[in-house]
Amino acid sequence: MKKFEEKSLHSTPIYAGKVISLKVDDVLLPNGKESKREIVTHPGAVAVIAITAEGKLVLVEQYRKALERSIIEIPAGKLEPGEAPEHTARRELEEETGYGCHSLTYLQTFATSPGFADEVIHLFVAQDLYKIEAKAELDEDEFVELLEVTVEEAEKMVKEQGIFDAKTAFAVLWMKANQ
Repeated sequence: MKKFEEKSLHSTPIYAGKVISLKVDDVLLPNGKESKREIVTHPGAVAVIAITAEGKLVLVEQYRKALERSIIEIPAGKLEPGEAPEHTARRELEEETGYGCHSLTYLQTFATSPGFADEVIHLFVAQDLYKIEAKAELDEDEFVELLEVTVEEAEKMVKEQGIFDAKTAFAVLWMKANQ
């Protein structure tokens, strides 16, 4: 048994949507008592730290309904069934920014909200970027604006909460540490 493991006794599906599903699990706690856990399941995602030849970070601004505001993020997107994370990273970079890359390096995978969701993000670094002439189209419900910023400009955006999500704040810290 894993340290502090909670054994699932029963799982009740609540909702199955296009992006997420929700279930409630009855669990046996390490102390022998029972409890309930509300869990969001997600297919996983990728995010890309895209760096231009000038050393700038490529970002996109888009509206996030859950937050009721626009935020500035690194390119990212959901894994499609059976799709390798590297393929998703290349696809999302092209769709959201119009860039392709000759160098795509896996950095790490991390959980986004482990208290209630199983989503993980596979993080990549894209370098040696090139503009794609006939770029892929955004999803029909996706509207983004492209930005290319210095690390100092990105740090300012974090302080002013224009950059408001963890994956992008992490990307800014990584850029600062690796420039």
